[in-house]
Amino acid sequence: MKKYVIERDIPGAGGMSDEEARGAAQTSNAALAQLAPHVQWQQSYAAGDRVFCVYLADDESYIHRHSEISGIPLTAIHEVGRVMDPVSETL
Repeated sequence: MKKYVIERDIPGAGGMSDEEARGAAQTSNAALAQLAPHVQWQQSYAAGDRVFCVYLADDESYIHRHSEISGIPLTAIHEVGRVMDPVSETL
């Protein structure tokens, strides 16, 4: 599977309540269940009016389909070309 970073424009996302975050996760998980095993959600980060999600997927079409099923907006998809972290300097 390929790794993707997904951008979502969602006004107020960074300030959503725990209940709102739970609801969004439940909606996403229900859509993912329909698409398994072709797409997996790893993690999301909410900041300001955006959410950045890390997904694994066979290809971008499954990410688009997830957005359609869930109704969660999709602004951009970026395929990850390289992962860097604090130990990357030793490569």
